[in-house]
Amino acid sequence: MASSPMTSSSQSPRPARPNLAFRRLRGQRSPGEFAAAVRRAAREIEEQVSCDARYIGRVEAGEIRCPNYAYERVFLHMFPGRTLTDLGFVPRSAVRGRGARTFEEAPDPRTTSPMYAPHETDGAYEPYDTTYGTYEPNDRYDPHEIDDQNHEESDVQRRAFMSGGTATMAAASMGPIGLAFSGAAAAADRSVRRAGEAEAGALEEAVRKIRLLDDRHGADGLYRRASAPLRAAYALLDAGAARQATAERLHTGAGELAISVGWLAHDSGRFEDARSHYAEALATARVAGDPALEAHAFCNTSFLARDAGRPREAVRAAQAAQFAARPLGSARLLSLLSLREAGGWAGLADRRGCEQALTRAQALYGRGPCDADPEWMSFYGDAELAGLEAQCWSTLGDWSRAAHQARRATRLQDPHFTRNLALYTAELADDLARAGHPDEAAAAGLRVLDLLDEVQSSRVQTMLAGTARVLLPHRRASGVSDFLERHGALPRPA
Repeated sequence: MASSPMTSSSQSPRPARPNLAFRRLRGQRSPGEFAAAVRRAAREIEEQVSCDARYIGRVEAGEIRCPNYAYERVFLHMFPGRTLTDLGFVPRSAVRGRGARTFEEAPDPRTTSPMYAPHETDGAYEPYDTTYGTYEPNDRYDPHEIDDQNHEESDVQRRAFMSGGTATMAAASMGPIGLAFSGAAAAADRSVRRAGEAEAGALEEAVRKIRLLDDRHGADGLYRRASAPLRAAYALLDAGAARQATAERLHTGAGELAISVGWLAHDSGRFEDARSHYAEALATARVAGDPALEAHAFCNTSFLARDAGRPREAVRAAQAAQFAARPLGSARLLSLLSLREAGGWAGLADRRGCEQALTRAQALYGRGPCDADPEWMSFYGDAELAGLEAQCWSTLGDWSRAAHQARRATRLQDPHFTRNLALYTAELADDLARAGHPDEAAAAGLRVLDLLDEVQSSRVQTMLAGTARVLLPHRRASGVSDFLERHGALPRPA
């Protein structure tokens, strides 16, 4: 990217001009009613936008000078025959300041990424643009580019920051989760105006602690407490850092923390919250020019899309993740991302696509670990590989094959990862039940129930509930009545 000329930090951004054309199109509808119409139009073309009255107000106020590609598609669908200029927006190249392609000129990401599977149908739902925003060595975020202040993607990042935050407030607010922030708090007591090494280190430690607690106990009891550290992390970003190296650590740490908190929401069944956190992380990655963080955010977005019943989105997000991860040099990361893609193909009932992605995942995994493997992938080993493959076969309805892989996963799993052990065993119980082995399924289900004293995971409990429904007609089989009785005695989630 050609860098923009550096401008004085005291220079004010250009004032926003109200978008009167867009306001006229809204007519007599309230901003909320118009936002609902935008969401309905998005569903008509299988697009995903989170439009609300506040977004409409910001468009009309001129704060959003050009929408992102998803909103562009929706608006042009709502007002056929009109261009973005007709809707009161300015050309995309004017707000990005880097000669960005227009929507019509933007190459299809399926043709730019070798990971695209050619049998995907034309016109498929493509919520992610894998060409714009991907990492190039010289394409770094320039904080002095005034045009970017009105760029929609940068605005997502900006809204994630807490206005008026200071490093002192940030470090203090991280306390509720008890994540070893004593060093940051001590630094804050010295009235540090900008974040330094202590705050960056405390943020990184918070991410590690959340992952450790999730591995051992599951997400349900952690999600609410993890929100305060996340808000504090973005307050640290807003406060700024004296050194560029520290600023980069803060961006990466905040993005990784957003993903961790998103995973806690995901695993506890709060899918919309998870989607928001993952989008926050993706915006942070793109603003910072961090391909590793971008790959991680897309990885989790793909997993969430699969669980939320959006398999094509799962495929596209996984392919976007692979596109970002390819220069990083980690075969294990590409292996995991291929498994995410396989899960999406399974959800589309595309057995060929699923098998191709599984074969690629296994081949990449076979290359072994390396120094380039991300720290967050500590969970990815033989057991996770088998467990994710089991989920693919289960989605395809191949219960016997799924049960075989799930049993392998339970045998290979390190007992330290209690939540994953419960997850794989629950997968095994469900696969066995559907494969016609109610006695073995009940035995596996009872083992999961024994783990629930340590693990709080809505995902695991939902899987057990499905297994119980399958086993109801077999209550006379050995062990089934015991399982159903114990499962029925579980406290119901609020």
